[in-house]
Amino acid sequence: MIRVLLAEDVQMVRGALVALLDLEPDMQVVASVANGDEILPAVEQNKPDVAVLDIDLPGMDGLSAAAQIHEVAPATRTLILTSLGRPGTLRRALTARVNGFILKDAPINQLADAIRGVAVGRRVIDSQLALTAWDGDECPLTARELEVLRLAADGADATEIAGSLFLSVGTIRNYLTTVTMKLEARNRVDAVRIARKAGWL
Repeated sequence: MIRVLLAEDVQMVRGALVALLDLEPDMQVVASVANGDEILPAVEQNKPDVAVLDIDLPGMDGLSAAAQIHEVAPATRTLILTSLGRPGTLRRALTARVNGFILKDAPINQLADAIRGVAVGRRVIDSQLALTAWDGDECPLTARELEVLRLAADGADATEIAGSLFLSVGTIRNYLTTVTMKLEARNRVDAVRIARKAGWL
């Protein structure tokens, strides 16, 4: 029996997925959560074989949760379930060492097969998305530049970003200027939009 944890913030979708997966003869949904901050405690308590995680969750996002699961519960495999089929999103998922990546509009039998594949150690990635990612643009930003832009996207100003990263305000402004130039954006808001559209944030 494959023990599954499901993290999905839309109640109707979460309920439907739990009901459909529980119909599979070899699966049992042992926990379902609506908030990313609930994922790690649920993993530690229920010890699922596979954690099926939406990317966009309140609290911790699914990719950050996946990366932490691999650190604290390496026996639990991770499958990202998302409506964001962008190449940059897949690259971020692979960087977070997820075991699978499937789109939300996939048929339920495809999701069940993906869970089975991930449970036995295979890496399962939506084939069309994999081809798109192969052809997609590489992110031109460094890890630090992405970190600064991510904090800016969350609404932090230069002073707040500097405080959280232990850097000077001038350094943060330089990073934001560099990011804006690299992305050929009009300003930092436009840079956030471009990065999100590409799936880099």
